[in-house]
Amino acid sequence: MQAALVLEDGSVFRGRSFGAQGVRCGEIVFNTSMSGYQEIITDPSYKGQIVAMTYPLIGNYGINEEDAESGRPFVEGLVVKECSRIASNWRSKSSLPDYLCAHGIPAVEGVDTRALTLRIREAGALKAVIAAGAVCDDVTALLEKARSWSGLVGIDLVKDVSCRQAYDWNDNGKYKVAVLDCGVKYNIMRILAGLGCRVRVFPAVTSASDILSWKPDGIMLSNGPGDPAAVTYVIGTVKELASSGIPIFGICLGNQMLGLAFGGRTYKLKFGHHGANHPVKDLNSGRVAITVQNHGFCLDMKSLNEKELQVTHINLNDDTHEGMKHRKLPVFSVQFHPEASPGPHDAAYLFASFVDSAAKHKCRGKKNA
Repeated sequence: MQAALVLEDGSVFRGRSFGAQGVRCGEIVFNTSMSGYQEIITDPSYKGQIVAMTYPLIGNYGINEEDAESGRPFVEGLVVKECSRIASNWRSKSSLPDYLCAHGIPAVEGVDTRALTLRIREAGALKAVIAAGAVCDDVTALLEKARSWSGLVGIDLVKDVSCRQAYDWNDNGKYKVAVLDCGVKYNIMRILAGLGCRVRVFPAVTSASDILSWKPDGIMLSNGPGDPAAVTYVIGTVKELASSGIPIFGICLGNQMLGLAFGGRTYKLKFGHHGANHPVKDLNSGRVAITVQNHGFCLDMKSLNEKELQVTHINLNDDTHEGMKHRKLPVFSVQFHPEASPGPHDAAYLFASFVDSAAKHKCRGKKNA
């Protein structure tokens, strides 16, 4: 079956469908990971985006039941050079095409992904339409659909990916950690549980008072999709939570929410950071970690109050903001993904540091009781 990707600038990339029939709008971005396509397509942070994989062969190890980062795929569409029809892995339960079809996600193969990546790098992350089936014949209509789509700036996508009610990820643990779900990845909870935490996940609309009434020892601000400045209700909640004195760890969107809560500003990157091979420097230790990235917006370091916040990490590709900590409060955050699935484990120590802060907070609470 024919398929096509149409960009708002008029570029058309034709190929073959290996997903569901239909039409989806989204922002086209490229991801430089060589593996981990299952984690990518199930990452809620990709809501509103069509992902093009730069690695030429995707799908060769199929889809399993263990590596999903959420309950379903959130990408609007997938673009690859070649999709493997052979899924060779002992954990594989289905092929990538079957999985995408089952969840209604259109996908196209046979595209010159090198040319597409260069186009995105030159023009930026463009609005686009991915289409499969007879609808591909009407390029004019698809182009108009791409151009009329709202885009991501100023749009709250958190409401579309957050859980609807609070739930317990696991029933026991030495330390209670509250996760504010703006599109949280499962591996964040897996790691916290593995470090001895009892994890409860709260919807993004939950008030600070409701979260604090659970008496957590630590608070995790999760990753998530879209424009952070548009999610004003979360920014207000984070501001209240930060003043509570409870240790807070923010990841990706959580990092941006903390920056906005402390008076900073965010801006849209030209084509974003998406991949499992981005070098980030820890300014305190001088060490460089190879990190997983997935974000289209970034904190403006110049907008941060240096008397309150200390920048701790920078991206070595473009010198953008990658992490910070509060100078007085037990609050820190990073822009990259230390849960590292897919990708390396260079930054896993950050979870241990957070749990250590939660342990100290719990100990102080017992002494003051």
